[in-house]
Amino acid sequence: MNGRFKIEKREIQNKYALTGIRLVGIFLALIAGGIFLASTGHGPILVYKAMLKGAFGSSYGINETIVKTIPLLLAALGISVAFRMKLWNIGAEGQICVGGIAASAVALKFGHLPSYVLLPSMLLAGFLGGAIWGLLPAIPKALWKTNETITTLMMNYIGILWVDYLVFGPWKDPKGFNFPITPEFSPAAFLPTFGRSRVHTGIIIALVLAALLYVIINKTLWGYEIRVAGENSEAAKYAGMNVKRNIILAMGISGGIAGIAGMTELAGITHRLQSGFSPGYGYSAIIIAWLSRLNPIAAIGVSFLFGGMLVGGYAVQTSGLPAATAVMMQGLILFFVLGAEFFTQHQITWIKKNHAEKPVVRKEVEIHG
Repeated sequence: MNGRFKIEKREIQNKYALTGIRLVGIFLALIAGGIFLASTGHGPILVYKAMLKGAFGSSYGINETIVKTIPLLLAALGISVAFRMKLWNIGAEGQICVGGIAASAVALKFGHLPSYVLLPSMLLAGFLGGAIWGLLPAIPKALWKTNETITTLMMNYIGILWVDYLVFGPWKDPKGFNFPITPEFSPAAFLPTFGRSRVHTGIIIALVLAALLYVIINKTLWGYEIRVAGENSEAAKYAGMNVKRNIILAMGISGGIAGIAGMTELAGITHRLQSGFSPGYGYSAIIIAWLSRLNPIAAIGVSFLFGGMLVGGYAVQTSGLPAATAVMMQGLILFFVLGAEFFTQHQITWIKKNHAEKPVVRKEVEIHG
């Protein structure tokens, strides 16, 4: 060969080029998904059109997309806080579940209270439940540097199974025809909806939190500290920042916001705690956080698109495809976007071999003393 490839770290990153690389990753994911669909006997173009029409082709589809956007956005916002500090919180699914449990406990115990007292109490309980679930792996991470990826992931299963224990056991509705559900909340525990749609005021909570987090992360001292600690924890310590405290705060807030996602889903949609009320929102939120580059404002648009993907997945069931097609597409997007991340940080150059260069001959001179 007349040359070789060389992988180099990018010294200057052009944001437009980086965005283009990620878009290429999404495009490749669509192609890979199309190949899979074609192998099962379904036309990729027809399936993608059906998904788009189901999610955005009618007012009902758009409303349902917004409904799915709410928990996805809240969970993604929570994850983004931890990811800013390079804390790999993979436990949003469990935090959603525990936040939902805490909010349900308030709704079932104090259902006689008026809505202006009950709903804020449920919101606070949901936040605290998720925050505690986030703090459990955060404290050993801060004190003993345990691997938070593993601990948060394992705690997902505990949170999910805790919901199952309650709805199959002590909280099971005796009038529920043996379904794993709790008694329905009182109407005071329902989040108000817009018109006759299922879109509820949880969307306002999500948008306000997105704006608030954007300001906190980019305009406050604490936001600056978590950004610095995320880039270089040793430099943050040298500058006098309390990294351990920030680890605990970031993970607590991260889990708390995910817990709010659980509260809004129950108070806005199901109106009771039930098994599987979060069909993987916490896992999808990881992809959303990455695609939005941990930007709370960008997460709004990405969450809306992913909400549409879920609704579109339900729409294609009429053509014989399972709703899990949307989840498969999410996995492909994550795979290709993570692959594209390599090219956002590195560049590959071709170095030609210069034939004019002659090898350097080293002469050894023996010196006799």
